[in-house]
Amino acid sequence: MMQLYRVLPVVMSIGLFGCGDSSTQENTSAPVTENKDSFVSKLPDTAPTLKVATTGTMPPFSFQDDYGNMQGIDIDSIRALGEEEGFKVEFYKETWQNMFDTVESGSRDLAISGISYKDERDAKYGLSQPYFFNPAAIMYAKPELNINNLDDLQGKNISAMEGSKQVDQAQQMGKYNNFSTRTTAFLLYEDLMQGKVDAILHDLPILQYTAKNHPEQKVTIVPYEGQDNPSAQQVILMAKGNTELINKINDGITKLKAEGKFKEIEARWLGETANPTASTSTSATTEQAN
Repeated sequence: MMQLYRVLPVVMSIGLFGCGDSSTQENTSAPVTENKDSFVSKLPDTAPTLKVATTGTMPPFSFQDDYGNMQGIDIDSIRALGEEEGFKVEFYKETWQNMFDTVESGSRDLAISGISYKDERDAKYGLSQPYFFNPAAIMYAKPELNINNLDDLQGKNISAMEGSKQVDQAQQMGKYNNFSTRTTAFLLYEDLMQGKVDAILHDLPILQYTAKNHPEQKVTIVPYEGQDNPSAQQVILMAKGNTELINKINDGITKLKAEGKFKEIEARWLGETANPTASTSTSATTEQAN
Protein backbone atom coordinates (compact mmCIF):
# COMPACT_ATOMS: atom_id res chain seq x y z
CA MET A 1 0.00 0.00 0.00
CA MET A 2 1.38 3.41 -0.93
CA GLN A 3 2.42 5.74 1.84
CA LEU A 4 0.47 9.01 1.88
CA TYR A 5 1.33 12.23 3.67
CA ARG A 6 -1.09 15.14 3.54
CA VAL A 7 0.24 18.66 3.75
CA LEU A 8 -1.88 21.46 5.20
CA PRO A 9 -3.66 23.44 2.45
CA VAL A 10 -1.41 26.34 1.61
CA VAL A 11 -1.29 29.09 -0.99
CA MET A 12 1.15 30.09 -3.64
CA SER A 13 1.60 33.73 -4.45
CA ILE A 14 0.83 34.87 -8.00
CA GLY A 15 4.06 36.84 -7.66
CA LEU A 16 5.87 33.60 -8.32
CA PHE A 17 4.86 33.95 -11.96
CA GLY A 18 5.13 37.71 -12.30
CA CYS A 19 8.40 37.99 -14.19
CA GLY A 20 11.41 36.31 -15.63
CA ASP A 21 9.92 33.35 -17.47
CA SER A 22 12.69 33.67 -20.02
CA SER A 23 15.26 33.31 -17.29
CA THR A 24 13.93 29.87 -16.45
CA GLN A 25 14.62 28.79 -20.01
CA GLU A 26 18.08 30.32 -20.20
CA ASN A 27 20.95 27.97 -20.85
CA THR A 28 24.53 29.17 -20.77
CA SER A 29 27.83 27.37 -20.73
CA ALA A 30 29.47 30.10 -18.67
CA PRO A 31 29.79 29.60 -14.91
CA VAL A 32 27.38 31.64 -12.82
CA THR A 33 28.95 34.81 -11.46
CA GLU A 34 29.16 34.61 -7.69
CA ASN A 35 29.37 38.29 -6.70
CA LYS A 36 27.64 38.06 -3.36
CA ASP A 37 28.05 34.41 -2.51
CA SER A 38 28.67 33.92 1.20
CA PHE A 39 30.23 30.49 0.71
CA VAL A 40 33.98 30.42 1.21
CA SER A 41 35.85 27.19 0.57
CA LYS A 42 38.38 26.09 3.15
CA LEU A 43 40.34 24.19 0.52
CA PRO A 44 43.68 25.45 -0.82
CA ASP A 45 43.92 27.19 -4.19
CA THR A 46 45.58 24.07 -5.57
CA ALA A 47 42.45 21.95 -5.00
CA PRO A 48 40.89 20.61 -8.24
CA THR A 49 37.67 22.19 -9.50
CA LEU A 50 34.76 20.13 -10.83
CA LYS A 51 32.33 21.47 -13.43
CA VAL A 52 28.82 20.97 -12.07
CA ALA A 53 25.73 21.08 -14.30
CA THR A 54 22.56 22.25 -12.56
CA THR A 55 19.28 23.80 -13.71
CA GLY A 56 19.10 26.82 -11.42
CA THR A 57 15.31 26.73 -11.83
CA MET A 58 14.21 24.09 -9.27
CA PRO A 59 13.86 25.53 -5.78
CA PRO A 60 14.62 24.26 -3.18
CA PHE A 61 17.20 22.05 -4.92
CA SER A 62 18.87 24.44 -7.36
CA PHE A 63 17.97 28.07 -7.99
CA GLN A 64 19.50 31.53 -8.16
CA ASP A 65 19.43 34.47 -5.77
CA ASP A 66 19.07 38.12 -6.81
CA TYR A 67 22.76 38.26 -7.69
CA GLY A 68 22.73 35.16 -9.89
CA ASN A 69 24.38 32.90 -7.31
CA MET A 70 23.32 29.27 -7.22
CA GLN A 71 21.71 28.16 -3.97
CA GLY A 72 19.56 25.38 -2.57
CA ILE A 73 19.71 21.86 -1.12
CA ASP A 74 21.74 20.39 -3.97
CA ILE A 75 24.11 23.36 -4.17
CA ASP A 76 24.88 23.07 -0.45
CA SER A 77 25.16 19.29 -0.76
CA ILE A 78 27.73 19.25 -3.57
CA ARG A 79 29.74 22.00 -1.86
CA ALA A 80 29.76 19.98 1.37
CA LEU A 81 30.86 16.91 -0.58
CA GLY A 82 33.65 18.92 -2.16
CA GLU A 83 34.88 20.19 1.20
CA GLU A 84 34.84 16.61 2.50
CA GLU A 85 36.56 15.06 -0.53
CA GLY A 86 38.95 17.87 -1.47
CA PHE A 87 37.47 19.44 -4.60
CA LYS A 88 35.95 22.82 -5.42
CA VAL A 89 32.88 23.27 -7.64
CA GLU A 90 32.02 25.59 -10.51
CA PHE A 91 28.34 25.76 -11.49
CA TYR A 92 26.99 25.79 -15.02
CA LYS A 93 23.32 26.53 -15.63
CA GLU A 94 21.79 24.03 -18.03
CA THR A 95 18.32 22.98 -19.14
CA TRP A 96 17.10 19.70 -17.66
CA GLN A 97 17.98 17.61 -20.74
CA ASN A 98 21.28 19.42 -21.34
CA MET A 99 22.46 18.41 -17.87
CA PHE A 100 22.43 14.78 -18.94
CA ASP A 101 23.93 15.49 -22.36
CA THR A 102 26.85 17.55 -21.05
CA VAL A 103 27.76 14.93 -18.46
CA GLU A 104 27.62 12.20 -21.09
CA SER A 105 29.83 14.23 -23.45
CA GLY A 106 32.35 14.98 -20.71
CA SER A 107 32.00 18.77 -20.80
CA ARG A 108 30.63 18.63 -17.24
CA ASP A 109 31.92 16.37 -14.49
CA LEU A 110 28.59 15.77 -12.79
CA ALA A 111 24.99 16.95 -12.60
CA ILE A 112 22.93 17.64 -9.50
CA SER A 113 19.45 19.15 -9.55
CA GLY A 114 16.72 17.00 -8.02
CA ILE A 115 17.69 13.95 -10.10
CA SER A 116 15.78 10.82 -9.07
CA TYR A 117 16.94 7.25 -9.55
CA LYS A 118 15.61 5.48 -12.65
CA ASP A 119 16.75 2.10 -13.98
CA GLU A 120 17.36 3.52 -17.45
CA ARG A 121 19.51 6.27 -15.97
CA ASP A 122 21.49 3.74 -14.01
CA ALA A 123 22.10 1.78 -17.22
CA LYS A 124 23.30 4.85 -19.14
CA TYR A 125 25.09 6.97 -16.52
CA GLY A 126 27.13 6.62 -13.39
CA LEU A 127 24.81 7.28 -10.46
CA SER A 128 25.81 7.92 -6.88
CA GLN A 129 24.25 6.20 -3.92
CA PRO A 130 21.09 8.00 -2.68
CA TYR A 131 21.59 11.06 -0.50
CA PHE A 132 18.07 12.49 -0.22
CA PHE A 133 14.51 11.10 0.05
CA ASN A 134 12.57 12.76 -2.76
CA PRO A 135 9.09 11.25 -3.22
CA ALA A 136 6.80 12.21 -6.06
CA ALA A 137 3.67 14.17 -5.16
CA ILE A 138 0.45 15.57 -6.58
CA MET A 139 -0.54 19.23 -6.16
CA TYR A 140 -4.07 20.47 -6.82
CA ALA A 141 -5.96 23.68 -6.04
CA LYS A 142 -9.67 22.76 -6.05
CA PRO A 143 -10.65 21.03 -2.76
CA GLU A 144 -13.69 19.41 -4.37
CA LEU A 145 -11.37 17.23 -6.48
CA ASN A 146 -10.42 15.31 -3.32
CA ILE A 147 -7.34 13.67 -4.86
CA ASN A 148 -5.63 11.17 -2.55
CA ASN A 149 -3.59 9.01 -4.93
CA LEU A 150 -2.72 8.42 -8.59
CA ASP A 151 -5.98 6.55 -9.24
CA ASP A 152 -7.93 9.70 -8.38
CA LEU A 153 -6.31 11.45 -11.36
CA GLN A 154 -8.38 9.37 -13.79
CA GLY A 155 -10.45 11.66 -15.99
CA LYS A 156 -8.46 14.74 -14.93
CA ASN A 157 -6.22 17.16 -16.83
CA ILE A 158 -2.75 16.67 -15.44
CA SER A 159 0.80 17.80 -16.20
CA ALA A 160 4.37 16.88 -15.22
CA MET A 161 7.87 18.07 -16.06
CA GLU A 162 9.34 16.78 -19.30
CA GLY A 163 11.82 13.95 -18.76
CA SER A 164 10.84 13.41 -15.12
CA LYS A 165 9.88 10.17 -13.37
CA GLN A 166 6.35 11.56 -12.96
CA VAL A 167 5.89 11.42 -16.75
CA ASP A 168 6.63 7.69 -16.70
CA GLN A 169 4.28 7.17 -13.76
CA ALA A 170 1.44 9.09 -15.42
CA GLN A 171 1.85 7.20 -18.69
CA GLN A 172 1.78 3.87 -16.87
CA MET A 173 -1.38 4.94 -15.03
CA GLY A 174 -3.29 6.14 -18.13
CA LYS A 175 -7.04 6.88 -18.01
CA TYR A 176 -6.51 10.63 -17.52
CA ASN A 177 -8.48 13.12 -19.63
CA ASN A 178 -5.45 15.01 -20.91
CA PHE A 179 -1.75 14.78 -20.10
CA SER A 180 0.81 17.45 -20.93
CA THR A 181 4.44 18.14 -20.10
CA ARG A 182 6.34 21.34 -19.35
CA THR A 183 10.06 22.10 -19.45
CA THR A 184 10.29 23.78 -16.03
CA ALA A 185 8.64 23.61 -12.62
CA PHE A 186 7.75 27.29 -13.05
CA LEU A 187 5.52 26.55 -16.04
CA LEU A 188 3.80 23.68 -14.20
CA TYR A 189 2.90 25.94 -11.27
CA GLU A 190 1.71 28.65 -13.64
CA ASP A 191 -0.62 26.26 -15.46
CA LEU A 192 -2.12 25.07 -12.17
CA MET A 193 -2.67 28.58 -10.88
CA GLN A 194 -4.30 29.64 -14.16
CA GLY A 195 -6.62 26.64 -14.11
CA LYS A 196 -5.20 25.07 -17.27
CA VAL A 197 -4.77 21.73 -15.48
CA ASP A 198 -6.48 20.06 -12.53
CA ALA A 199 -3.28 18.76 -10.95
CA ILE A 200 0.47 18.69 -11.43
CA LEU A 201 2.95 15.96 -10.55
CA HIS A 202 6.38 16.89 -9.24
CA ASP A 203 8.82 16.26 -6.38
CA LEU A 204 7.44 16.73 -2.87
CA PRO A 205 10.21 19.10 -1.64
CA ILE A 206 9.70 21.41 -4.64
CA LEU A 207 5.97 21.61 -3.97
CA GLN A 208 6.50 22.00 -0.21
CA TYR A 209 9.01 24.78 -0.70
CA THR A 210 6.73 26.67 -3.06
CA ALA A 211 3.75 26.37 -0.74
CA LYS A 212 5.79 27.38 2.31
CA ASN A 213 7.13 30.53 0.70
CA HIS A 214 3.96 31.62 -1.11
CA PRO A 215 1.06 31.10 1.31
CA GLU A 216 -1.87 32.84 -0.39
CA GLN A 217 -3.98 30.41 -2.46
CA LYS A 218 -4.97 27.10 -1.01
CA VAL A 219 -3.43 24.00 -2.52
CA THR A 220 -3.24 20.40 -1.38
CA ILE A 221 -0.08 18.30 -1.76
CA VAL A 222 -0.30 14.51 -1.67
CA PRO A 223 2.92 12.43 -1.85
CA TYR A 224 2.50 8.93 -3.23
CA GLU A 225 5.90 7.22 -2.91
CA GLY A 226 7.42 5.52 0.12
CA GLN A 227 11.01 5.20 1.31
CA ASP A 228 11.25 1.72 -0.23
CA ASN A 229 10.60 3.01 -3.75
CA PRO A 230 13.93 3.36 -5.65
CA SER A 231 12.59 6.27 -7.72
CA ALA A 232 11.98 8.23 -4.52
CA GLN A 233 15.72 8.38 -3.91
CA GLN A 234 17.76 11.31 -5.20
CA VAL A 235 21.18 10.77 -6.78
CA ILE A 236 24.12 12.61 -8.36
CA LEU A 237 24.72 11.87 -12.03
CA MET A 238 28.17 11.25 -13.56
CA ALA A 239 29.59 9.63 -16.69
CA LYS A 240 29.21 5.83 -16.77
CA GLY A 241 32.92 4.99 -16.79
CA ASN A 242 34.12 7.66 -14.36
CA THR A 243 34.78 5.16 -11.57
CA GLU A 244 37.22 7.36 -9.66
CA LEU A 245 34.75 10.23 -9.34
CA ILE A 246 31.81 7.93 -8.58
CA ASN A 247 33.77 6.33 -5.74
CA LYS A 248 34.84 9.73 -4.41
CA ILE A 249 31.27 11.05 -4.41
CA ASN A 250 29.95 7.88 -2.74
CA ASP A 251 32.65 8.07 -0.10
CA GLY A 252 31.67 11.66 0.65
CA ILE A 253 27.96 10.80 0.80
CA THR A 254 28.64 8.02 3.31
CA LYS A 255 30.67 10.36 5.53
CA LEU A 256 28.18 13.25 5.39
CA LYS A 257 25.27 10.93 6.17
CA ALA A 258 27.12 9.70 9.27
CA GLU A 259 27.78 13.30 10.31
CA GLY A 260 24.12 14.30 9.82
CA LYS A 261 25.14 16.94 7.30
CA PHE A 262 22.40 16.22 4.76
CA LYS A 263 19.70 16.47 7.43
CA GLU A 264 21.17 19.81 8.46
CA ILE A 265 21.01 21.04 4.88
CA GLU A 266 17.43 19.78 4.45
CA ALA A 267 16.30 21.56 7.62
CA ARG A 268 17.93 24.79 6.42
CA TRP A 269 15.76 24.86 3.30
CA LEU A 270 12.60 22.96 4.26
CA GLY A 271 12.39 23.42 8.02
CA GLU A 272 12.39 20.62 10.57
CA THR A 273 8.67 19.83 10.25
CA ALA A 274 8.65 19.82 6.45
CA ASN A 275 11.64 17.53 6.08
CA PRO A 276 10.63 14.64 3.78
CA THR A 277 13.36 12.44 5.24
CA ALA A 278 11.44 12.49 8.54
CA SER A 279 8.14 11.44 6.92
CA THR A 280 7.64 7.82 7.87
CA SER A 281 4.05 7.50 9.05
CA THR A 282 1.20 6.56 6.72
CA SER A 283 -0.62 9.80 7.46
CA ALA A 284 1.06 12.98 8.53
CA THR A 285 0.34 16.70 8.49
CA THR A 286 3.25 18.94 7.62
CA GLU A 287 3.17 22.40 9.13
CA GLN A 288 4.77 25.42 7.50
CA ALA A 289 8.26 26.06 8.82
CA ASN A 290 10.17 29.31 8.98
